[in-house]
Amino acid sequence: MKVTTDACILGSWTPLPQGPARVLDIGTGTGLLALMLAQRGQAIYIDAIEIEGQAASQAAENIANSFAAENIKVLHGDVKTYAASVPYNLIVSNPPFFVKSLHSHGAEKTLARHTASLPFEDLLAACDRNLAPEGYVSVLLPTTESGHLREIATARGWSTIQILSIQHQPHSEVKRQVTLLSKIPVAAVLEEILVIYNEGKTYSAQFKKLMQQFYLDF
Repeated sequence: MKVTTDACILGSWTPLPQGPARVLDIGTGTGLLALMLAQRGQAIYIDAIEIEGQAASQAAENIANSFAAENIKVLHGDVKTYAASVPYNLIVSNPPFFVKSLHSHGAEKTLARHTASLPFEDLLAACDRNLAPEGYVSVLLPTTESGHLREIATARGWSTIQILSIQHQPHSEVKRQVTLLSKIPVAAVLEEILVIYNEGKTYSAQFKKLMQQFYLDF
């Protein structure tokens, strides 16, 4: 499973709770998102859950050999049945997507790309079970699926706090969004656009500022 720029944006942009943070990373894959969050926070503990066995093993190995081995625990399991003994104040996910697409070849790739394995209703139910009342959820999805998630979330009593729309260049179509959800009502939704590249395909100042902690060239 390759590392995507969009997933790196999720790890850099998602706000961390003030004070000690308990974080649940749903569908951790190789553990990249959990590691990025751990690098950003001093007092942070992360449970990273992954349903696919090979990916969970790779994540556990990556984290065991990292600076954050004491701060991240990899859980091999299904979040649809997961209930933590202590709630989290942040849940993050870059979940399976392409709701209506044909199933891709290979079970692992299919699990990684389709909401059939984690419908949005099940994702939100897992968040209901595991999130502290004052906590929030940060989810990266393609734009259409992101809208579907917000519709379902609203019907389940969630509020959209903020939306980050990701553009590759200034005039390009928005293909990915990060949605920040909470059970606390808000007066208005904050909307932000992140442009990755300038017209000349150099990284934008906005993107460099966001990613400077993680990209050595910045």
